Amino acid sequence: MNVDWSWERAAEALPVLLEGFRITLLATVLGFVVAAVLGLIVAVARRSLPKVLATALSAVVQFIRLTPLVVQLLFVYYLLPQFSALQIGIAVLGIHYATYMAEVYRAGIEAVPKGQWEACRALSLSPLRTWRAVILPQAVRRVVPALGNYAVSLFKDTPFLFTISVVEMVTAAQQFGARNFQYLEPLTLAGLIFLIASYPTSLLVRRLERRLAY
Repeated sequence: MNVDWSWERAAEALPVLLEGFRITLLATVLGFVVAAVLGLIVAVARRSLPKVLATALSAVVQFIRLTPLVVQLLFVYYLLPQFSALQIGIAVLGIHYATYMAEVYRAGIEAVPKGQWEACRALSLSPLRTWRAVILPQAVRRVVPALGNYAVSLFKDTPFLFTISVVEMVTAAQQFGARNFQYLEPLTLAGLIFLIASYPTSLLVRRLERRLAY
């Protein structure tokens, strides 16, 4: 295997990597949407449900958090063969990260002053109105930076989708290297694309943190 850098090989690999990046980006965006929405639902449910149900839900969350993402991907992939590998990958990524985001939301909810809850009860606001108009707006703005960090982490975990045959960017780089016996250029470009895509996200998170700060 030749380890000398070749711009010609890099140019040849780039279109292949960009197609893989499209899959990576799709899995990241949709997986994050699933995680953000489901995580919020779980956080609210754990606080609102009766103790028995909340305890059972917490046990499920802990089980998902304490089992490897790769195992979850393979288990669901073989359990539900009627769905495409990409659909399963997006769902599993979303559910896996939802368990972490639920803890972030929980911390944000608990950071809301108790006086806010008492004021809602004094005004006879319904539980739905209390959550929607008072609690969640304050809780979510407190946790935006943490959610952004999980978005970057999810993005960097998309290479695990290779275990269920999804050809995301890193797998595309490996396949190109295997066909041409040249791994330096595709893997280097894949790393650079990850860096270029992640850095603006971190800047956006910081900007949102400043704009949403009290």
